[in-house]
Amino acid sequence: MDPKSLQTLELPKILERLADYAAFSASAERVRDLAPTTNLAEAVNRQQETAEAVELLTQKPDISVGGARDVRADAGRAARGITLDPQVLLNVRTTLQHGARLQRTLTQLRGQFPILAETASFIEPCADVVDAIGRTLNERGEVLDSASPKLARIRGEIRVAFDRLMSKLNAMVNNPNNTRWLQEPIITQRSGRYVIPLRSEFKGRIQGVVHDQSASGATLFIEPLATVDLNNTYRQLQLDEEEEVHRILAELSQQVGDRARAITRTVDALASLDLAFAKAKYALDTDAHKPELVAFREVSGAGTRAHPGSTLRLVEARHPLLDRDIVVPIDVAFEGDTYVLVVTGPNTGGKTVALKTVGLLVLMAQCGLHLPAKEAALSVFQGVYADIGDEQSIEQSLSTFSSHMRNIIGILDKADERSLVLLDELGAGTDPAEGSALARALLSALLDKGLTTMVTTHHPELKVFAQQTAGVRNASVEFDLETLAPTYRLIVGLPGRSNALAIAARLGLPEDIIEEARGLVSESDLAVDDLLDEIRRSRDEAAQALASAAQARAQTEAARDELRARLDAIEDERREVLRRARNKGKRDVQRLRTQVRKLRDQMRAAALPLDALRQVEARAEQLEARMETPVAPATEMPLEDEAEIPALRLGETVWVRPLQAEGQITELTAGEAEVQVGRLRLRARLEDLQRRGRLDRKLAEAEKRHDPLPTRAPSPGMELDIRGQLVEDALPRLEAYLDAAYMAGLPFVRIIHGKGTGALRHAVRESLRGHPLVRSSQRGAENEGGDGVTVVKIVEQS
Repeated sequence: MDPKSLQTLELPKILERLADYAAFSASAERVRDLAPTTNLAEAVNRQQETAEAVELLTQKPDISVGGARDVRADAGRAARGITLDPQVLLNVRTTLQHGARLQRTLTQLRGQFPILAETASFIEPCADVVDAIGRTLNERGEVLDSASPKLARIRGEIRVAFDRLMSKLNAMVNNPNNTRWLQEPIITQRSGRYVIPLRSEFKGRIQGVVHDQSASGATLFIEPLATVDLNNTYRQLQLDEEEEVHRILAELSQQVGDRARAITRTVDALASLDLAFAKAKYALDTDAHKPELVAFREVSGAGTRAHPGSTLRLVEARHPLLDRDIVVPIDVAFEGDTYVLVVTGPNTGGKTVALKTVGLLVLMAQCGLHLPAKEAALSVFQGVYADIGDEQSIEQSLSTFSSHMRNIIGILDKADERSLVLLDELGAGTDPAEGSALARALLSALLDKGLTTMVTTHHPELKVFAQQTAGVRNASVEFDLETLAPTYRLIVGLPGRSNALAIAARLGLPEDIIEEARGLVSESDLAVDDLLDEIRRSRDEAAQALASAAQARAQTEAARDELRARLDAIEDERREVLRRARNKGKRDVQRLRTQVRKLRDQMRAAALPLDALRQVEARAEQLEARMETPVAPATEMPLEDEAEIPALRLGETVWVRPLQAEGQITELTAGEAEVQVGRLRLRARLEDLQRRGRLDRKLAEAEKRHDPLPTRAPSPGMELDIRGQLVEDALPRLEAYLDAAYMAGLPFVRIIHGKGTGALRHAVRESLRGHPLVRSSQRGAENEGGDGVTVVKIVEQS
């Protein structure tokens, strides 16, 4: 990549903003060194890494590299035999601990975040170093007494020696015979020795060594001769302690040095992960999205002007350095055989911003950054070259036509068909006629080299060139004549028009001058401007009509969905009412049959005729037959222009109403379907199945929230596994499970008891026999487990 173009397109400013999201210096350095890759696979991998980091931070907002520090240089110093300070050693431990913690988290989430987990695999926790530092130093960086037996002994002796010294000195300063000679009864230190303040006029009253005197000379600080040996002992023990502490720190530093390479690899991995986290945070804060990166496509073409096969499409793209609440998004698309875009329009209309937006977003995508655009599809360019002047900077006012030409000559020399070229104000800075001719010649050269190019210009001749030349397309930035201000919208497909006469008229220039100027303009130019105005108006009207149609369609679809939801809710409620009524009828018929049997027995015992009773039984059989008739679906209200709802298909996901569970259709007949629900297969009537699309699931949830009918208890599952349990433990579980299955409205369940000795199977089947909640039970089929399984049909709820 051309370093000057990277500066021109302001990529370093983006990287500086990105560095603000870095958690420690190593990752911030990695951010500032980030450069666009020219390898498609690496660019795609970078984008996927950022996407994984965005998803990870969305799920776990608090995840980070924590308090990691860049201790690579410190580890290198330790490897060279230099003793590290305690605080540096604590930084090493903290970094390794955070690395190990992050590695564990990402390893557990490898299935979701494989790229981040792969990076984390390079972290080496160095548990031996972490443990050694933890055993040696406390959180304040002080060496613990337990760091070595010798240190513990020395510090014990120091405490004893100090107590003896203080006892002796306290006895001296508190002795009434000495009080009148002392300036005050205190103990202080001078040159590391404990002394007492003696008034200078009583020098010699207490024998000792003078270590210092006050500024006024009124006080002498003496070490009494009686405490010299105690002071010497105490001081020697302090030196011994310092020597042992230094030895311990040197030994600990040597351990760090031995693992210097592992520590360096850990810091590098943490820096890479934090770089990904920084890109993700930047993407979340700027509402950026992952672009689609594509390879250069093969394009067949004859002659020297063949399309390079590049892709460049940006939808609602924003310049990331501008205020997102103010900047106007632009759409840029090199469609069809277009690979050169010529942008025209007034000054300060947004041409340069559009040019920079395209170039900067291409560079960001190849750095692995998500883009502030609704959609983006880009090729990975081998080079991005830009010659852009900022009209509002001092540098632009000092730039010359010659410097621009030198830049363009260098671009023509270095760029190839895998490059993106961005040129601002092509042909400006010289005589308009010569500049226009030169601009057209340069565009021809760019076309001949097959360079994907975007240029801005004020030369009207380039509009005609773009219109008449294959591979070139016009574009323009809008200008609002009512407000005399640019709208900053980029319109691809239409050239810009001159607004000088219209602006002058709006600003109040006399009409006669306007008319004279208009007369000096060729009629063809005026006709072209009028035609462009008409095209723009027609385009705006079409866009407004399209937006209105889209809004009306959305409202119609919403109303249609709401109506369908209401109809489905009514149908489900109707079916539930009929199901309850049918169940109640069955119970009534069953009670009638019971009463008839009792009555028959009584009539037989009394030797009475049974003719009337047989009529009652026949009527009961008719009622029962009617109860078995399936519930026909209600006639649905026809929706205008609604297509016929397609029949259920094999492999389709459906909702099994009796089970209140989802399953997949594995077999279809005229009136029934075989449905796989979990590990179970069952046959169900088609009217008990409901297609489950995404909308249906949402409606079902809404119906559950607002269902006026009582809801069933949650399902305990279709199986109870009691294999290996004792009979006295298994039977209570079986009883509780049957209660739950009945309350959930399950039609049948499977009890898995295994074969074994048969004792548990026998106890289970005996318990099921005559159970009030069990309609019937039978041995499982061979594909269900055979004798090891009992299939139980549950009675229906009252």
